[in-house]
Amino acid sequence: MEIPTGHQAVMPYLMLADSAKFIDFTQKVFGAEVTFKRMREDEKTIMHSEINVNGSTIMFCDATDKFREQTCNFFVYVESADNSYEKALQCEGKSVMELSDQDYGRTCGVIDPSGNTWWITSVSDK
Repeated sequence: MEIPTGHQAVMPYLMLADSAKFIDFTQKVFGAEVTFKRMREDEKTIMHSEINVNGSTIMFCDATDKFREQTCNFFVYVESADNSYEKALQCEGKSVMELSDQDYGRTCGVIDPSGNTWWITSVSDK
């Protein structure tokens, strides 16, 4: 099996109410890189886009009448859950689980402005 460079065997595909906000949030909070972006003819609607977060690709588009909004839950490892949590809250994220120490690491939960839930975890925070 041959998989295109920058892709994985399984990748989430989201249909979002405002993909531009999703890009902004992921860039500011997780340092996401936009690796592909195609606009519809109206030049306002994202037809298909891809971001990369530390080697993981997330595909998405703006929701339409044909392709209704579908958000996702993500579990993401970061260098510092504390720092990412603060950035997420500064970028219009809403806390669904405050920072805490669990047996699997320092963790928290945030809903981004597009309605996706991010379970943010770092193995060790200092």
